[in-house]
Amino acid sequence: MASSDCMALRMLYLIFLRLLALLVLLSRSAEAKDIELLALRQENTVLRRQLGVRPRLTWPDRAVLAALARHLPSRLC
Repeated sequence: MASSDCMALRMLYLIFLRLLALLVLLSRSAEAKDIELLALRQENTVLRRQLGVRPRLTWPDRAVLAALARHLPSRLC
């Protein structure tokens, strides 16, 4: 098998995994998503505490966070 064939199969596999992950995400309840967000925030807090300093964000990091923040409700509960 040529390397381009192997690369194409790998790409199809990655696309399949992304679609499967999207289907799983869409089937989850809002409560499960909220719990996952809380767990990720706690993990982030622990990692920041271990690091001892506030992480420096690059411009691409800031752009992604700003784009995501625009989709949050104006008042969070």
